[in-house]
Amino acid sequence: MRSIGWTLVNAGQALFLAGWSVVWISIALLVSIFSSELPLWLARHAWAPGLAWAAMAKLERAQGATLVRGKPYVVVMNHQSMFDIVTAFALVPVNLRFVAKAVLKYVPFLGWYMWRTRMIFVDRANRVQAIGRLMRAGEQVRRGAVVLAYAEGTRSHTGAIMPFKKGPFMLAVQAQVPVVPLAIEGAARVLPAGGFRLRPGTVRLRIGEPIATAGLALGDVESLMKRVRDALIDLHVSIGGLGGDKETCIALPGEHGVGRGATLAPPSESDAGAA
Repeated sequence: MRSIGWTLVNAGQALFLAGWSVVWISIALLVSIFSSELPLWLARHAWAPGLAWAAMAKLERAQGATLVRGKPYVVVMNHQSMFDIVTAFALVPVNLRFVAKAVLKYVPFLGWYMWRTRMIFVDRANRVQAIGRLMRAGEQVRRGAVVLAYAEGTRSHTGAIMPFKKGPFMLAVQAQVPVVPLAIEGAARVLPAGGFRLRPGTVRLRIGEPIATAGLALGDVESLMKRVRDALIDLHVSIGGLGGDKETCIALPGEHGVGRGATLAPPSESDAGAA
């Protein structure tokens, strides 16, 4: 009986999510005629809080660093669930643009919104093109955009922070803007992978101190990755997360969640993952 009850609750939540999203994305598309920032403000102050309410999720931002409005950053966040996006919009006090899969641009309403707000699309099936697209986004970041990327490349199925991909850090170095570690914990319990099974819960988020990239070159990317990942692991532990292995910080080319030193066959071109 309890399972049937949750199925009915989730069905109602799914209908609310769809309707709420259509309404606010339609409004956002309309106001995007006048500003590409106002639709992001609406996502922070209306769309995301409404979805959190419907999900019966309690969102908490732990005391952390303060981001300066109007200043560019590359934000690196660990990835647990699709609910991460709702939490980031609701709790990070600046307008965010996400690095997203290129296929999402073709999704009705969502893709239109992402295109109008100048989200950064990358083709994860082509690692070279994905890195090239991130590098070209450097000018957009230098002009003041705050870009959020999941450096793990995919969600963690254990809750621990996985090795990082290089793309977001190459973007930060190329743009010469600070990297901000951003830890999230609890999102996977609110919306687990493998279906739409929302459950009440608390999601915590903590913003780390920005890490400067001024003067760094592409040869410094790996040391920057380790520094950011170590900081993110510490932040994650501080809000009740598992943290991660600080020794295995860089993912193998084309592999998500697998660090250097693993015994794997060389990845084929078709296996290439996110940059």
